[in-house]
Amino acid sequence: MKAIILTAGEGTRMRPLTTTRPKTMLITGGKPLIQYNIESLRDAGIKDITLVVGYKKEVIEDYFGDGSKFGVKINYAVQDGQLGTAHAIGSAEKFIDESFIVLNGDIIVSYDLIRNLIEKYATRTSNNVKAVMTLIAVDDPSSYGIVSMENDKITGIIEKPPEGEAPSNLANAGIYLFSTEIFDAIRKTGKSERGEYEITDSLAIELDEGWEILGLISNEHWMDVGRPWELLRCNHDFLENMEESIEGEIENYVTIEGSIHLGKNSIIRSGCYIQGPVFIGENCDVGPNTYIRPYTCLCNKVSVGNAVEIKNSIIMDNTNVNHLSYVGDSVIGVNCNLGAGTNLANLRFDDKHVKVTVKGERVDSGLRKLGAIFGDGVKTGINTSVNPGVKIGNGSYIDAGCVIFEDVECNCYVKSEGNLSFKKLTKDKKE
Repeated sequence: MKAIILTAGEGTRMRPLTTTRPKTMLITGGKPLIQYNIESLRDAGIKDITLVVGYKKEVIEDYFGDGSKFGVKINYAVQDGQLGTAHAIGSAEKFIDESFIVLNGDIIVSYDLIRNLIEKYATRTSNNVKAVMTLIAVDDPSSYGIVSMENDKITGIIEKPPEGEAPSNLANAGIYLFSTEIFDAIRKTGKSERGEYEITDSLAIELDEGWEILGLISNEHWMDVGRPWELLRCNHDFLENMEESIEGEIENYVTIEGSIHLGKNSIIRSGCYIQGPVFIGENCDVGPNTYIRPYTCLCNKVSVGNAVEIKNSIIMDNTNVNHLSYVGDSVIGVNCNLGAGTNLANLRFDDKHVKVTVKGERVDSGLRKLGAIFGDGVKTGINTSVNPGVKIGNGSYIDAGCVIFEDVECNCYVKSEGNLSFKKLTKDKKE
């Protein structure tokens, strides 16, 4: 059996983190999101994988190559234009000559779920079965694609039914197993009301033509990552189950509680206090006298200075967090530099949920504690303070002593103007 992973999307809800990479290449638990699915497929015995790429495809291709270092064979199919899931799957047809699994790259699934999907198809009692759809029980059917089912067979699919009109509470999880007949249905699929070619419409065509689709009701763990703070939730889950591994150096007078991963050529200096689970990648320099709290992920070549405190955060490659800084519940991109005394606040005065601006709308994160989201190449001057839920775009510079209350766009220079206000200037106007 083969597999297709859909990873062509841009991930606009993840901005600014996706300005320079696809959403599926964002880091959680020390790995890109998509790598977890590749490893789950491999461990389930599927080693021929096609990645449907598009936006920033070179980032994916440079990282995974031909797949050999991950124990799989990887092909690349380019989706020209974001025209829907059916269009994406159809773009990989030339690589498929047998039954295959389809996963969205930003839905992280377990090995067990994939094995259950394969077993469901293998034990089918009819040659008319041409697909298996993974289903999950949901509390609010009006927010999902809901199926009606009879004796394990799907009889209909309704997208986001009005409240009280759903035929069940079983939602499409976006994880499928198809026979090659699906490509015939894709060719017959027209555009939906959203102007896209939807794979659920292709499945409806198969049903109309008398083919059978099985539903697999799954209780296995899976995660959907759509907004920046959901990276932290995934990171929490992966570190919770992380196996301890120490390949770097730990100096004398370091206190470690709980499990840690310490990569090659990394060092934890004297006086540090580490509360696991904590992931520290390769070539990192931590301390001295640094406090690393649970569910922190430092990727590769991260430098953390004296008297820094970091809690429940993801800090990506080549970033420096300089002395006397605090980073709480935040996601920091690559090549950032946090000047001495930078504080990323994670708790509102009124103790209410932190709100974040996503695609121009204020969204309740559902979190009482959430810090900042930094794109790549952000630099903060000394004694910078950033308030909860603020996003700072790629390449922006924050002047010393600034207090940031609202989002900063990419490539801006933020200069302090008085005690509580600031002005954004483009870099070419920087003084």
